[in-house]
Amino acid sequence: MSSFSLPPINDNPEGGWGPSTSTVPSQFKFKDIPYAPYSKSDKLGRFADWNDLSGDNRPTNLGLSAQANARAGVQGRGRRDGQQAFGSGTASAFAYFHAEDESSFSLVDSKAGATRRGGPMTRGRGAGRGGASYGRGGAQRGGRGGFSSGRGGGGQRGGRRGWRDWEKTGRTRESSVAISPDWAMLEEVEFHRLAKLRLEVDDPEDLDTYGRVFPYDKTYDRITTRTEKPLQLLDRIKYNPTTSDDPVIQELAAKDTATIYTTDVILAVLMCAPRSVYPWDIVVVREGNKLFFDKRDGGPFDTVTVNENAADPPQDPTTTNPNNPNEKVAVPETPSINSATSLSLEATYINQNFMFQTVIETPPPPPVDFSKPNPFYGPDETEPLASCGYRYRVFDLGITEDEDMRLCVRTEVDAYFPGMGNPTDGQGLVTIRALNEFDPRAPGAGGAPDWRTKLDSQRGAVMATEMKNNSCKLAKWTVQSVLAGADLLKIGFISRVNPRDNTRHVILSTTSTRPADFAAQLNVSLANGWGIVRTIADMCMKQPEGKYVLVKDPNKPVLRLYAVPANAFTAEEEDEEGAYDGEDVDAA
Repeated sequence: MSSFSLPPINDNPEGGWGPSTSTVPSQFKFKDIPYAPYSKSDKLGRFADWNDLSGDNRPTNLGLSAQANARAGVQGRGRRDGQQAFGSGTASAFAYFHAEDESSFSLVDSKAGATRRGGPMTRGRGAGRGGASYGRGGAQRGGRGGFSSGRGGGGQRGGRRGWRDWEKTGRTRESSVAISPDWAMLEEVEFHRLAKLRLEVDDPEDLDTYGRVFPYDKTYDRITTRTEKPLQLLDRIKYNPTTSDDPVIQELAAKDTATIYTTDVILAVLMCAPRSVYPWDIVVVREGNKLFFDKRDGGPFDTVTVNENAADPPQDPTTTNPNNPNEKVAVPETPSINSATSLSLEATYINQNFMFQTVIETPPPPPVDFSKPNPFYGPDETEPLASCGYRYRVFDLGITEDEDMRLCVRTEVDAYFPGMGNPTDGQGLVTIRALNEFDPRAPGAGGAPDWRTKLDSQRGAVMATEMKNNSCKLAKWTVQSVLAGADLLKIGFISRVNPRDNTRHVILSTTSTRPADFAAQLNVSLANGWGIVRTIADMCMKQPEGKYVLVKDPNKPVLRLYAVPANAFTAEEEDEEGAYDGEDVDAA
């Protein structure tokens, strides 16, 4: 029987890697040859790859001739473009070439190749294995080693996707508020952390109601694409002041009714923050033990976004770089009606007028007055008020029974549905919103189908596309309806009369849903929203008294809290107060 004896193993007394120079035998013929250079960025996937046809700086490989390698046409199969093979960036000290063997080898094949019917490009089902075929609608699916070209171009359908797509767009949005270098950043929270929060909140307590609501016109529920109605321009006044300018909230704060004071618009943005893409900001004022969440006049809260969550959302034209004032930017003579800003203003105009148009202002049925009149309508106003009711409600955000963390919010309802109970008791209240179609072929349409042809027969597909492209907007509308205690959410589908004219619109249809059911379809978690609100409130309560601003980063899913001077944003307010004769309200 053969025996096996272990060879002597000599440790390296110098503490380095590899054999020691003092223990290497003298007859070792590779003693003076250095180690092959390497790089820390090299990927060590395997010791040897006998099937790799590229990446090692050899002119020919694996017994293939140079012509065969050229015919193969593959470089780094299975490897992304630009990624180097192990050691390919350095000179190989141990490369071995079969130069003589390769040059002396040749393959002789006198057999004629079989010709295919129809030439190299066939209209048939497909080419053989390893080739490519061109069918009636473009290039069809090829075999292994070939390529497949879809309707949208080379590669997969719509081109190659997924690899470094975020670097190809090159879009950068500007912040919603100019961040001064004097502001101190206090906190930074990523959206993925907010998405894990959860807080269960009980039903709210109603404090008081203000305003007057008109009945909803049921005839708009029967509109189809064949019986479309034009969207009318109505002059009505609807107030949406910020929290600090609300006299009712000031009275409630003086009575220590709650700890946090805000409006449903601001609260919905905060609760749906992980879905937001466009930048926004909330002004936070801490006075004593109270927090006031405010919006800036003319900020993003006064307009409605369009296709914010689409894969390719609408874009504004490129502006001049402030760091390079000499840079010349091609500015079109007429602004595009399909830019992000133009579409936002158009959507806001549509929402307001659709809300005014879908109510019955002349009885029957009669309007319903809440317990108190509209607190923002002065005696000097001449234009009629829009149908709007304000409900002031208090939510308990306390984690334990002994903790006193209450939130007072002003919610809004737009109408009431006749026959569903007494609106003054919170029954049959309705919120009205509108989705708008601009041009299905324009950039930023998000692959939306043509509403005039698909809305009646495939409403589910139209709604699914809108839920994908406008996820944040629909989630905010749903949260506002739930906060207000509305029983119904009416959503109208408004389209342009002509895709090139953004001033004339028609109502194509209206859908009705219950806010709680719609929230489940959108996967909106109110518990997660309340957890976000409580986390932001705790973050602000840790700070001393003063003014802060919560800013959503324009290009990253991040929230940042800044400490700002007490007189920040006051210059704009003073200018607008002078323009409105002392009234600081947002009138539609």
